[in-house]
Amino acid sequence: MAKPTDPATQATRPSGTVAIIGTGFIGQSWAIVFARAGLDVRLYDADAAQTAKAQDYIARMLPELAQAGLLGTATAAEVGQRISGATTLAAVLDGVFYVQENAPERLDIKRKVFAELDAVAAPDTILASSTSALLPSSFTADLPGAARCVVAHPINPPHLVPAVEVVPGSGTSEDTVARTADLMRAVGQATVVMHKEIDGFIVNRLQGALLHEAFRLFADGYADTESIDVCVRDGLGLRWSFMGPFETIDLNAPGGVTDYIDRYGPFYHRLWPGAGNLPDWQAVGAQVELERTALLPRNEMPARQIWRDSKLIELAAARLKPQQDAK
Repeated sequence: MAKPTDPATQATRPSGTVAIIGTGFIGQSWAIVFARAGLDVRLYDADAAQTAKAQDYIARMLPELAQAGLLGTATAAEVGQRISGATTLAAVLDGVFYVQENAPERLDIKRKVFAELDAVAAPDTILASSTSALLPSSFTADLPGAARCVVAHPINPPHLVPAVEVVPGSGTSEDTVARTADLMRAVGQATVVMHKEIDGFIVNRLQGALLHEAFRLFADGYADTESIDVCVRDGLGLRWSFMGPFETIDLNAPGGVTDYIDRYGPFYHRLWPGAGNLPDWQAVGAQVELERTALLPRNEMPARQIWRDSKLIELAAARLKPQQDAK
C-alpha cells in the first residue's frame, strides 16, 4: 500500500480509442480527460447538434487548460485533434476498447442505452456509466454482457476534479473492475475501487451526510446559510482539500486514530441521540488504525503533521494572493 506522501502513481501511458456516449457537460469533461492522456476520443449523442456543441465547448476550453498547465506536455491543438464526432452508434463503437456513458439519470433510459451498447460493442469492450444515482445492477444485471459493465462515477467536472469511483454491479467481473481502475489511473484520475455497490456510492453519501446536517442546522435556526458555508469553506474544507477524514483525525490526536476515538468518540455519538444506524467507532477503530499504520508508520507521524501545516500555509497564501494582487 502506497504511503500518503508518495505522488499519485500513473500507469503506462494509454493508447487506443474510447467512446463517449452522451455529450453534455460530463461527457465533454470526460473527453478532455481521455484526450489529454493521449487517447483518441469519439463523441456520440442521440442529438447530433449536441455533439457539435460539445466539440465547440471543448475547443474553447482547451487553450485555457493549456495555459494553466492542465494538458500536460500536449498543446490545445494536439488534444483537440484527438477528439472527433460520430453520427451512429455503430460508428462510435467501432474498434473502441472502452465506453463512458453519460445519459440522463433515468433507469428506463439507462437500461435502453446499455442494452444497445451491449448488443453493438465488441465483446471485450468495457461499458462504463457515469451515473451517480443508479446502482449498476439496476440497469446491467440482466444483460448478456453484464460482466463487462461497471460504473465509473466522476466528480463533476472530471477534468478538474480527479476522484472517480469504480463501482461493480452484481454481475461485473473482477477483470472489468481491474481494467477500468487501471485505465482511470493511467489517465490521471484519483481512483476509488468500491468492493460492492450501495446507493449513493461513497462521495454522495459523504456529501449527503454533511448536507443533511447543514439543512438541519439552518432549519432549526442555529445559523444562516453563509455561516454554515464558512464552517466548511474556511474551516473543514481547507484540510479536506488535501486530506480525507481518516487522515485528518489520525493527525489530530497524539496517538493517532485510536487515541482520537478514545478522546472524542463518545462526544460525537452524543450529538445524535437515538440514531440507531451510527457505527460503533470503537468496534472498527482497530481496523482503521491498522490501515492507517500501513499508510503512515507511527514514527513518521510528526513529519506528516509538519507536512500538513506546510500545505495549509501554501493554501492560505494561495487564497490571499488574489486579494494582494487587487491592491
